[in-house]
Amino acid sequence: MNGRSPPRGGEPEAPARVLVVDDDPGVRYTLREILTSEGLQVEEAADGQEALERYDAAPAPLVLTDLRMPRLDGMELLRELMRRTPTPRVVLITAHGSERQAVEATKAGAYDYFKKPFETEELLAVVRRSMEAVRLAHENEKLQGELALARSMVFASEAMRRLGVLVGRVAPRDVTVLITGESGTGKERVAEAIVRASRRADRPFVRFNCAALAPDLAEAELFGHSRGAFTGAIRARPGLFGEADGGTILLDEVAELAPGAQAKLLRVLHEGELRPLGEERARNVDVRVLAATHRDLEERVREGAFREDLFYRLNVVHLAIPPLRSRPEDIPVLGRFFLQRFAERFGVSPMHVPESLFERLAAHHWPGNVRELENALEGLVALSPPEGLDLSLLPGAARTAAPAGAPGPDQPAGAPLPLKQRVEAYERGLIVEALEMARGNRSEAARRLGMSRVTLHDKLKKYGLGPAGAAEDEAEGGSPA
Repeated sequence: MNGRSPPRGGEPEAPARVLVVDDDPGVRYTLREILTSEGLQVEEAADGQEALERYDAAPAPLVLTDLRMPRLDGMELLRELMRRTPTPRVVLITAHGSERQAVEATKAGAYDYFKKPFETEELLAVVRRSMEAVRLAHENEKLQGELALARSMVFASEAMRRLGVLVGRVAPRDVTVLITGESGTGKERVAEAIVRASRRADRPFVRFNCAALAPDLAEAELFGHSRGAFTGAIRARPGLFGEADGGTILLDEVAELAPGAQAKLLRVLHEGELRPLGEERARNVDVRVLAATHRDLEERVREGAFREDLFYRLNVVHLAIPPLRSRPEDIPVLGRFFLQRFAERFGVSPMHVPESLFERLAAHHWPGNVRELENALEGLVALSPPEGLDLSLLPGAARTAAPAGAPGPDQPAGAPLPLKQRVEAYERGLIVEALEMARGNRSEAARRLGMSRVTLHDKLKKYGLGPAGAAEDEAEGGSPA
């Protein structure tokens, strides 16, 4: 048996870790020698209490423990480990005649056991079965995460595949997750994938947009209120945390949460209890919190708009969704998915899709990410004639973006574009996009692009995007760049 996982990308992974727990130093020494010779990394503890401290500091996937030990015996250690996340495989070391205890331990969650005195091959057979179970559990976790994400999102990129692996790891572990990404990247879809692959999948999943209500109303909506707690409170309500009890709540745009609600959320995360408005006594809730935002929460903390202690409570696990422009290989698969969806929705037969559509889509910057792409293709399908897609109906910069493979005036069709022309096509698309976002104000567009008005003026002439002069900027009311 080799405790090392197969290397990926030429780099061997660290050996698997085993925590050995026994009050007899001689037994620990023997086990360490046998297991390290098999490529496993061994840590030791002299009793159950020390084992818990070591496990909490650095969880090990496999724990080998004796039954009879001072301070905390093997059965109590087993029960405590079964409450931990992640939960390890626990193998018991039993004395002769302790079969009844071994059966009880198996019912309590132990994976296997072997007897003292033990033969080396007997020990290794049990450890091999246990490590194989650990490996299969990890593989299943990864596949479940990728599957859950694939059911919520369409992707082909390695960046999103890696995100799926992380979803698979974190979903079954009952921890708070902070999901960040630009608007339109799919933060809510990632939250759905986490819930779908979690142990709370069949329990309530409640969503709340923290920017949707005024601060007082948001606090009452989240944490509940008693009858008459404020004007208009004609009956008591449990609040969204009460509705989500036993399940999961997604706090979208959490950066916009008001200070009063931030303090109450911190109490829920720290103590698992809340106090509805107008009530004197707190009550316990069991809710897993997922938080999402397109804002930089650390910057909000520095500005004094967000509590630092709450930030650390939310940022236990951080999942960052990459923007669409950084994963262009996802654009064609997303495009085909949306085209099919909208063709079915509008009851039109499959349309002819020119290959230049995907080249044009790939040349666009997509500041609104997947949501912008979805909206653009919905409008394209809705407005195009039955015989085929009319690319002139694409909105704004997506319509004018030069396809990466389009031949120039001195280039034969089918020849690849030189790097200079590709860069210029991309730059032209960015300028058109900035002008649209600035509603034609060239000074504002120059500011967004991080260039001077003079530079923008030159580039507008270079790309044939119309005249641009200082007089026009002044007429627009733009400030000097």
